[in-house]
Amino acid sequence: MTQALPKLLTFDEFSEWYPNDGKRYELHKGVIVEMPSPTGAHEKVLGFIARKLTVEFDRLNLPYTIPKTALVKTPSAESAYSPDVLLLNLDNLDNEPLFQKQSTVSQAASVPIVIEVVSTNWRDDYYNKFRDYEEMGIPEYWIADYAALGARKFIGNPKQSTIFVCELVDGEYQMTPFQANTAISSPTFPKLNLTAQQIFDAAN
Repeated sequence: MTQALPKLLTFDEFSEWYPNDGKRYELHKGVIVEMPSPTGAHEKVLGFIARKLTVEFDRLNLPYTIPKTALVKTPSAESAYSPDVLLLNLDNLDNEPLFQKQSTVSQAASVPIVIEVVSTNWRDDYYNKFRDYEEMGIPEYWIADYAALGARKFIGNPKQSTIFVCELVDGEYQMTPFQANTAISSPTFPKLNLTAQQIFDAAN
């Protein structure tokens, strides 16, 4: 007896389906995935990071913003992610065909930094999103693993809370880990005054 394979959705089908029920959904290789409800600590961490970045791009008078909800559509068009913190370049949004109606970007020029705050589905952040953001050409990707949920090969044994800054170099992400009181080095914001521990403390 053969079992029918589930129908994979296109991005357009996913966009049309997306309900206004207060939940977050992503499209992973054509499959709808409901995102886990964030914990209070998760929300405090992403709020703290967003605030620090906002202060910095405001200080530099850059044409950036951080939207409340927006999607990043990958080059394959089989996936669409809703990042925890998405820094958008306002100057490129006129070139985004999906932004006005669907709050969706698909060009690396629109995304100076994308940040995922790691939760129970940590493999998505370390593997799938890492691969897709890299393929898309987003210049800087942070993996904020404040609760030390990732694999030991990434964050050590015993596991340690870690912030990874992944910088796109020759089309590939170079991962730099930051732990404890190490100052975070951001290619986009070289004078950002922020340590890994400050982010971890925001969860408390």
